[in-house]
Amino acid sequence: MSRSLGNIIADSLDLCLGYGDRLLKDVTADQFARLAAPQGTPVDSNHPAFIYGHLAIYAPRILRDLGLEAAELPEGFEAVFSQEAKCEDDAAGTVYPSMDEVMRVFREGYQAASAALRAADDEAFQVPNPNPGRLAELFPSLGSMHAFYCGGHMMMHLGQMSAWRRMAGLGAA
Repeated sequence: MSRSLGNIIADSLDLCLGYGDRLLKDVTADQFARLAAPQGTPVDSNHPAFIYGHLAIYAPRILRDLGLEAAELPEGFEAVFSQEAKCEDDAAGTVYPSMDEVMRVFREGYQAASAALRAADDEAFQVPNPNPGRLAELFPSLGSMHAFYCGGHMMMHLGQMSAWRRMAGLGAA
């Protein structure tokens, strides 16, 4: 059986997206941007808003890397969810966008990215990684970078979500 590189990458992405949805089971909007606090002690780790918001900023990058139009992220989105941002406990609901907004951007972005990956020719993934520095050293081709974004990077952060669930008393998804 022959599978295109884009389909191979999208297969992994779609599996991650299904897992990401399952991890949201029983998570309420008022918990979404809160640090888990087992036995009343907040744990300095990423909460769902930060996890899904951070991941959401990569879907438009995938589309643009493939030469496609991508929806703009909502204003301020990248600032609070970038790799340089620190996850904050948002009890007042004033730091992060709502659960509905974060999940809309996450889902719409990755649905478009999955379709674009599946439609791309193999040659699109053979070009050099356009990102400078360490990222290009680790992932020299566009295909290797997208495989990371849609697999390892996604699962690393979804693992944080799985740990948050347990610390929040929600158990396995």
